Amino acid sequence: MQWINRLFDKTGALGAFVAAIGCASCFPALGSLGTALGMGFLAQYEGVFINTLLPVFAAIALSANLLAFFFHKIWLRTILGIAGPTMVLLTMYPLWTYDWSTYLLYSGIALMLAVSLWDILSPPVRKCKSNNQGRV
Repeated sequence: MQWINRLFDKTGALGAFVAAIGCASCFPALGSLGTALGMGFLAQYEGVFINTLLPVFAAIALSANLLAFFFHKIWLRTILGIAGPTMVLLTMYPLWTYDWSTYLLYSGIALMLAVSLWDILSPPVRKCKSNNQGRV
């Protein structure tokens, strides 16, 4: 079950990053990175990436991190894991009209990537183990 959670977490973070790279006019810094990586052809799907895929992948990452808390019970990892997708979703819907929302979106995507890399390099280990080992 834990491998499913890690798969969804990585899918959400990577998908949000690719969706942001595909939108060169919305996010010039990430768009230029995407073009440098040879992803310039994704510009024609910009509306789909930003309006559909970015929130969907952020929601997948958010739910995967919330589900992961029930397995490893590590508060810091959970808070950092849900902060990035929450920042992305808040930026996409209620906070889009503010000037500083772009920085919040960049920070959320960067945090999602950082937590995913942290999870790859140092997978979480369950902190709360049961003491009753089959005893009644």
